[in-house]
Amino acid sequence: MTGRSVIVTGANSGIGRAAARALAGAGAHVVLAVRDTDKGRTAAAAMPGETEVRRLDLASLASVHEFAADWDGNIDLLINNAGVMVPPLSRTADGFELQFGTNHLGHFALTNLLLERVTGRVVTVSSTMHRTGSIDFDDLNWERKPYKAWRAYGQSKLANLLFTSELQRRLSAAGSAVLANAAHPGYASTNLQFHSGSRLMDLVSVAANRLIAQDEAGGALPTLYAAVADIPGDSFAGPGGFMEQRGAPKLVGRSSAAKDTEVARHLWDVSEELTSVRFPLGARAAA
Repeated sequence: MTGRSVIVTGANSGIGRAAARALAGAGAHVVLAVRDTDKGRTAAAAMPGETEVRRLDLASLASVHEFAADWDGNIDLLINNAGVMVPPLSRTADGFELQFGTNHLGHFALTNLLLERVTGRVVTVSSTMHRTGSIDFDDLNWERKPYKAWRAYGQSKLANLLFTSELQRRLSAAGSAVLANAAHPGYASTNLQFHSGSRLMDLVSVAANRLIAQDEAGGALPTLYAAVADIPGDSFAGPGGFMEQRGAPKLVGRSSAAKDTEVARHLWDVSEELTSVRFPLGARAAA
């Protein structure tokens, strides 16, 4: 990775921090794109190699645009890692349900705004929970139906995989050599599990972290595999052991819903409308 430029969103903690540390240690110039720059600087200070911290709040399209406008130079690797998991019903600065808005729409806008500068790969972090998700085009942002945090999380993680597939289709149609891949960490012990607002959920997470979870470095391995391994575009990497919850990374399967090309295209169109951000590499690729 010597001399290569890498962006990792949400790199101040968890698997994003572990992936950033590994890539910086391998010689890359790693930009930690984080909402809290103080935490980002603390994380960067503990990493080897060349790092940089820039502010990015994926729950604000204005912040996404500002980050992209300030970028200068090529990007060898963009890792869409940041995310939120099962918070109480919340909304982004633009009014989107927080999980869909952050995990999918924020990264959708960021990727397309930076895509003309990307020369290598885009890796988007999904989850095994994508298997519980469905895309409700009639109420993507949970404005009418009763809010179910886990269902909303599953929808956002399914959207990550559908986005990856449609992005790869468009890249290929545009004649681009850039690859779009996805990964999931299995069960990794991070702070992601502790934002539900539920004491019971917190206690369950503490127990599961002790009994099942791998550490953040292990959870980052599928992301790194998707980023550098000799694999085709639209690959999905995850842990190879114990029900895909831990172990060495390998290519893994996805739900039938995540393979639906028509839903992927429709989600892309809707995401463009919601964010006012378009695929930048030509109309031919969108056909």
